[in-house]
Amino acid sequence: QVQLVESGGGLVQPGGSLRLSCAASRTISRLGTPGWYRQAPGKQRELVAVVSSGGTPNYADSVKGRFTISINNAENTMSLQMNNLKPEDTAVYYCNARVWVSPAMAFNTWGRGTQVTVSS
Repeated sequence: QVQLVESGGGLVQPGGSLRLSCAASRTISRLGTPGWYRQAPGKQRELVAVVSSGGTPNYADSVKGRFTISINNAENTMSLQMNNLKPEDTAVYYCNARVWVSPAMAFNTWGRGTQVTVSS
């Protein structure tokens, strides 16, 4: 019953920027192993960025140097800052995390996605 909700998608010109946000639909304990994924038309869902245990962010080669994943532990939210966007970044973007609803219970949870379109 716990949901993740993405926001911030939209239409942007090549070279522009967008910031995606993700938050739980209700109060939770914390987000674990937070990450962002995307799925372009006709393609499989792929990893964009993830923060592994230990706090080290990892990025797909295609977005390194352009995208930054951020975690706000106080608010239990996560963001993806996307700079220098390219048409090939066009996709539905999904947030994913292990949502801890209590110290003893967690659920691997996906958001429903937000559309990002990069076009002139």
